[in-house]
Amino acid sequence: MLTIKLAKIGKKNKKLFRVVICEKTQDPYGKALEILGSYNPYNKELVIKADRVKYWISKGSSMTPSVNNLLIEKKIIEGKKAVNSKPGTPNKRKAEKIEKAKQKEVVKETKEEIEAPAEAQVETTENIEKTE
Repeated sequence: MLTIKLAKIGKKNKKLFRVVICEKTQDPYGKALEILGSYNPYNKELVIKADRVKYWISKGSSMTPSVNNLLIEKKIIEGKKAVNSKPGTPNKRKAEKIEKAKQKEVVKETKEEIEAPAEAQVETTENIEKTE
């Protein structure tokens, strides 16, 4: 199955992408069947061979969600934008730590509330004794 993908090129902090067509399981950074264009994410510039993209789509190739959204945005193809990624599941350990911290805060607040009125009662009795 052929797929239209983005292959990262450029430097570490200055990424540029090639739009390539290759096998779905093949590494996009290796040898591609055809280079269809390029994309610069900094200035949102997409240079692409629209006729070749339409040709490969007509042959039954699929696209990654990010490529699909780019092509729809630039009005090369029509359709709905795809959901590019799914939200990750939260880390269980981190969630447990947060839950424990919340419970400790609640316990601490309740202890302070219980102790505060007791101290207030002691003060009032001391005031009464001083006035006598």
